[in-house]
Amino acid sequence: MRILLVIYDNGAYIHCFPQGLGYIAAVLSQKGHYVEIYNQDYFHYSEAHLKEYLEKSDFDVVGVSVIAGYYQYRKLLKISGAINDLRKRPFYIIGGHGPTPDPGFFLLKTQADAVVMGEGEQTIVELLNALRDKTTFSKIQGIAYREGKNVVINPRRALIHDIDSIGFPAYELFPIQYYRLLRMPHAQSDDFVMTVLSGRGCNFKCNFCYRMDEGLRIRSNANIIEEIVLLKKDYGINYIIFADELLMTSPQRTIELCNDFLKKKLSVKWSCCGRLNFAQPEVLKLMKKAGCVFINYGIEAMDNRILRNMNKALTTDQITRGIEATLKAGISPGYNIIFGNIGENKETLSKGVEFLLKYDDCSQMRTIRPVTPYPGSPLYYYAIEKGLLKDCEDFYENKHVNSDLLTINFTELSDEDFHRSLLEANTLLLKNYFNKKCKALISEAQDLYLKKNKDFRGFRQT
Repeated sequence: MRILLVIYDNGAYIHCFPQGLGYIAAVLSQKGHYVEIYNQDYFHYSEAHLKEYLEKSDFDVVGVSVIAGYYQYRKLLKISGAINDLRKRPFYIIGGHGPTPDPGFFLLKTQADAVVMGEGEQTIVELLNALRDKTTFSKIQGIAYREGKNVVINPRRALIHDIDSIGFPAYELFPIQYYRLLRMPHAQSDDFVMTVLSGRGCNFKCNFCYRMDEGLRIRSNANIIEEIVLLKKDYGINYIIFADELLMTSPQRTIELCNDFLKKKLSVKWSCCGRLNFAQPEVLKLMKKAGCVFINYGIEAMDNRILRNMNKALTTDQITRGIEATLKAGISPGYNIIFGNIGENKETLSKGVEFLLKYDDCSQMRTIRPVTPYPGSPLYYYAIEKGLLKDCEDFYENKHVNSDLLTINFTELSDEDFHRSLLEANTLLLKNYFNKKCKALISEAQDLYLKKNKDFRGFRQT
């Protein structure tokens, strides 16, 4: 079958490689399907261009995958409008974090023919086989579909236990020369960056977090290294972003992975997501030696009561010790703090701001955003239980209009006071960031003009 996978444009200058569809493209190609990628992201194509392209082409299936978010939802509606307006419309499939928690709502809003729920590598193959053979969809686990005016939601599919068996994304079908220009902390002009998954899932259960599939499955070190070697050889990649939810799943796992990186002499920079209760000095020292330059941490709050409310499984003492150990190891920490979870107030927000002002090395610009109860998360169902939210439609159509504005107010502050508090907090953080950057640039200028630094190459923003 002829399949077009649409990579939507999120408005970024350089987009991150779409790993989910990369894996889907690989399994479909392996099964003998013709797969083409429509890079709306790279070329910034309009939906009118997509419609025109599909009118001129002859595809059996068109697929789109989106994460949850106000922008992605509205973008999906625009793309769906273009597809549904075709004279000869292909079979339309959607998937990803956005549609999976409430596939019925997304089917009705987009008029797609089917939703692939959760992990899609096995499900999509069975769905296309049934479509080709014109057999029933009723026995395909992991899909929801429209049957006339009705929506049918089948049982979820069991997870793929051995994720090494999936294979690598179909890099050859994508413009890697574009994606590798993505910038990360400590990436130099001659660094080429690519995302890699070291595993799928997370064993922690924060109340604001939704994941499509429960539990944690990690890839073997050998399989991870094989993919990195391929990326180095074929695409010149020398900076890896481990984009999964948590590479630092335990000290032992992190140590073993770093030791294997060193044994294989990978010689790449890399960044990952980490847990501060696992950020031990000996682990961080080895990570630095193995090439780690940046660890993105989910701090979320600097108040133990709020951390307990959000089921973060962290304490403020663990956070402080972990950040200090990370900085001492020579690795930049990424600080993620959200505001507005159950029980928060101006004081808990101030604690987060004070922490950032004290420890931020400004390797990235950081602001504080409101917590968002994404569909599927415990906080989403709490909001419904408390009468703060009706359903998925209420979330996307009425409440979640921007990630930096309130979706649901779980605090005792008025909405106006909530936003004013965030304005004051982020004003301090933005001034701190740009003041430090200004001082660094002035220091460069002094080194240039007073010490005649011949290696200076102009004042640059990246």
